[in-house]
Amino acid sequence: MTRSLWLAPLLAAATICPAMAQNVLNYHNGVERHGAYVMPGLTTTAAANMHLDTAFNATVSGNVYAQPLFWTPPGTSTGEVIVATESNIVYALNAITGAVIWQTTLGTPVPLSDLPCGNINPEGITGTPTIQGPTGTLFVDALIDTANGPRQQIFALSATTGKILPKYPLDIQAALAAQGTTFDSTTQGERAGLLFLNGNLYISYAGRSGDCDTYHGVIVQVKTAAASIAGFWQTRANGGGIWAQGGAFSDGTSIFATTGNTMNATSWSDGEAIIKLAPGLAHSTDPTTYFTPANWKTLDNEDLDLGGTDATVLKVPVAGSSPVERLLALGKDGNAYLVDAANLGGIGSQLATLAVSKASIITAAAVYATPNVAMLAFRNGNDPSCNTASITMLSLTATTITQAWCAPLNGGGAPVITTTDGVHNAIVWVVGANGDNFLHGFDALKGTVLFAGGGTVIAGVRNFATILVSGGKFYIAGQGKIYAFTYM
Repeated sequence: MTRSLWLAPLLAAATICPAMAQNVLNYHNGVERHGAYVMPGLTTTAAANMHLDTAFNATVSGNVYAQPLFWTPPGTSTGEVIVATESNIVYALNAITGAVIWQTTLGTPVPLSDLPCGNINPEGITGTPTIQGPTGTLFVDALIDTANGPRQQIFALSATTGKILPKYPLDIQAALAAQGTTFDSTTQGERAGLLFLNGNLYISYAGRSGDCDTYHGVIVQVKTAAASIAGFWQTRANGGGIWAQGGAFSDGTSIFATTGNTMNATSWSDGEAIIKLAPGLAHSTDPTTYFTPANWKTLDNEDLDLGGTDATVLKVPVAGSSPVERLLALGKDGNAYLVDAANLGGIGSQLATLAVSKASIITAAAVYATPNVAMLAFRNGNDPSCNTASITMLSLTATTITQAWCAPLNGGGAPVITTTDGVHNAIVWVVGANGDNFLHGFDALKGTVLFAGGGTVIAGVRNFATILVSGGKFYIAGQGKIYAFTYM
């Protein structure tokens, strides 16, 4: 059967079927953090019909930095929108009406006055939780104000009922201290999405805004059944935080993370790098397991983190051959770096470099990948081609990076990409966070504006806001309120 004939049933279904709700269990809808969604019916023409869903009315307590998740309990027909706030409250909201199904308070958040630096007040749940699909277990990292001071704690809850499960919470600082490792929750911040992979939970840590005191880039592997630490990795030098919204990510086999600037390192010590890890998180200095630019020391000195956002792992098509796996890193130095995922190559080993921004890149990207193209969209603080803040689309081959288009964007949200069937009607969606606070839609192939807010301001949307897509709706967290948009 030809590919066009194979796609025909999908295209027909897209024209007659409403969008089905799909569980969204991770930041950016997968362990790869691609931010890609299939939304039958949401064509480039239908995008103009996007509007606020006034039937959905949801209020929450606390600022929301984490992306909401979507979970449909077995045996039910209506899904839940899972929202976690800086007040350490986790909500399950009816996906149609916004009514609270359950809410669970995990503990007292930590006021900024009790921390050496930062820019979140109070600080509670910042990183996006994750849900283990088969069991419906929701895992959350929360900063708790305890009698012993601030503590990063891991909670496991039933996504169906909100009840905290036995053996939890797990106090990361205490558990690592029992293994002879120092971890200070007052300086170790957690704003990255959690990763659940092959029965293990991975949590990534950095510092806090201001780079105060001593911290490391840290990944902790938790054996969830036992609520115990199964592995631990940290940068050898001070600093090197894992700041990105996606945190640790995976191609389904290996675990990757992207680190920021280290401090006072005289030789390369794990900062400014893409790091490839195996389960167990054993530290390696094999050049095949890391990449850092040749000017890593300059990046350190000028606070131009490679890890302001995650590198992205994706399959890149090769004419007449099988696709190859590549990583694309976007640095605060404004450069894009293309790297071979099978052999990261060590210092200065990128396959291609392209200056793509005159500003720091610090917001997660989204991927549009088909058997014929590999493209990546990101929020650009100052695109050289558009000469303004933009959404920028890059096109990749196995050895090259080119810019496909840019389009002006007032704000700094993290984009997602929808298609009707995985290939057709590709649309880039993004919120103008801390700008115009509108929802925007762009044709992913051309950059043409398809939707420009519809007059609805999303009040109080936070930096790097990421859209949740499911069941024909977009869910976006604002100040004390969750907004729903629909095209139907």
